[in-house]
Amino acid sequence: MGFISNGTTILDNGAFSVGLGGLVLLSEQTASASASISFTTGIDSTYPVYKFEFINCHPANNNATFTFNMSTDGGSNYNVTKTTTYFWAYHDEADIETSLGYLASRDLAQSTAYAQLSSSIGNNADEACSGSMTLFNPSSTTYVKHFISTENGYSSAFGGYTINVRTAGYGNTTSAINAVQFKFDSGNIDSGTIKLYGIKDS
Repeated sequence: MGFISNGTTILDNGAFSVGLGGLVLLSEQTASASASISFTTGIDSTYPVYKFEFINCHPANNNATFTFNMSTDGGSNYNVTKTTTYFWAYHDEADIETSLGYLASRDLAQSTAYAQLSSSIGNNADEACSGSMTLFNPSSTTYVKHFISTENGYSSAFGGYTINVRTAGYGNTTSAINAVQFKFDSGNIDSGTIKLYGIKDS
């Protein structure tokens, strides 16, 4: 683990990890056959960084993809123009198939569409996705709005896969982001919990 000095963690491999301070839980929502989960309060200038954690989000429809979008008008419209990247790694339970790659078909280029945060998730009882998304300085009226997401999903297709997805990009707006919505691209969020945290300055 290394040691900590003045808020900086020095890892065993010699790398540095600078802490941003403590997480403050702002709100939590649990889905129950919900079309979407929206956070329309709590995203403001109080914190420089906001983090969403999505836990065991299970789709009602088979082969649905977990997505998100942002709003500048308190949630009246989720249509912020975004440019994103999407890459994944997967491995099957039979230890036969593995891959690491960039999927241009799943990224966005100056699009208001919902950004994909997961692979296709099945709707069998044990299938779901979990992960987190960090949104940086959403209240800025100077800069675009950067975000980074890491997600892991389980798909039983063809015998069972773990699929890790990394999505990153920016909302191309200098207006403040004040609401965020999550949903599957097909059908409801059958179950799952999403938590919103603010991250204090160190």
